[in-house]
Amino acid sequence: IRKEQGKSISQSYISQIENGSRPHMTQSTRTLLAKFFKVHPGFLVDDPKGYHTELTSDLRTTEGKLDVWLLQASERFAADAEVSKILIKLAREKDTRRCLLLLGAILDTPGLADRLLEALKPEAAGTNGTRRRP
Repeated sequence: IRKEQGKSISQSYISQIENGSRPHMTQSTRTLLAKFFKVHPGFLVDDPKGYHTELTSDLRTTEGKLDVWLLQASERFAADAEVSKILIKLAREKDTRRCLLLLGAILDTPGLADRLLEALKPEAAGTNGTRRRP
């Protein structure tokens, strides 16, 4: 890691992570390891409780692809903290696909997105980030 990335991680730190005495890596360590192994930093966090490693269906594969895509998009839109945060929140949802289908249904219903935004986040209604329909 030192040779490729110019930074290092101590053996004792790695040992603490492996044996569980240090339950979480620092963000800088996670980023360093992700760059070294060429993976998204999100892959280096603990799985949520109840997570199973076996794939139970093609839908689970789709879920994983959606989640990775959303996490990558959150990095791409890091300059817009609100959008980035929402993309991460969506990726962490148990059923990402269902959330996207719900969003599609909301957008298919004329005026519903604007009405929901006004009801749930009145401070955001009518700002530059939203489009109003006639």
